[in-house]
Amino acid sequence: MISDKRSLMESINTEKLILASKSPRRKELLEQIGIKIKISPSNIDEKRVSIKNPEEHVKELSFLKAKNTALSYPEFWILGADTIVVVQDRILGKPQSGTDAVRMLNKLNNCEHSVFTAFCILNQKADSMIIKCVETKVYFKHLTDQEIRWYVNTGEPFDKAGAYGIQGIGAFLVKQISGSYTNVVGLPLCETVEALMNLNIIQFKDLNHHVIH
Repeated sequence: MISDKRSLMESINTEKLILASKSPRRKELLEQIGIKIKISPSNIDEKRVSIKNPEEHVKELSFLKAKNTALSYPEFWILGADTIVVVQDRILGKPQSGTDAVRMLNKLNNCEHSVFTAFCILNQKADSMIIKCVETKVYFKHLTDQEIRWYVNTGEPFDKAGAYGIQGIGAFLVKQISGSYTNVVGLPLCETVEALMNLNIIQFKDLNHHVIH
């Protein structure tokens, strides 16, 4: 039996990696599988990206975030990511007010929407980069006005695309999903790990041939 799983997972990185995001959810997703990561949020104006196509929109933002942080860390691998919610061809970002959050949740009420997350991994010195976008379909249950107002009053919607968090209180909003759950949380972990492995940034080492029985 392994008494301390985390101690065995600490050496998964073979290269230094920086997350160009202040999202605690992305940090937690990476750390839960043993990826060591430094945080250095990018400083870009997201409103400057006016691309209407959802996939291209998040790809461009993830690239700009990674590139901005790379200016300060040219020798490091930088991971930038961006998440948006799309319903009826309209992109929903983070709500700016309680009224805005109510408006977004009413648009998502009792219907299907898409969550797009793109991530960009780059190393400026090595001139190497991967950009990928993942889409997940999410279906909300029918919500009453009272449920929507109650949820907004919890404060949870305000730092989340589409005004909800599937990993938190907002789990009760979601009737069904099709695709990656972690993509809705903020980072498609399966695809991100695959890209990190392809770039030799992480490695799943045999930990002294130790097998759990």
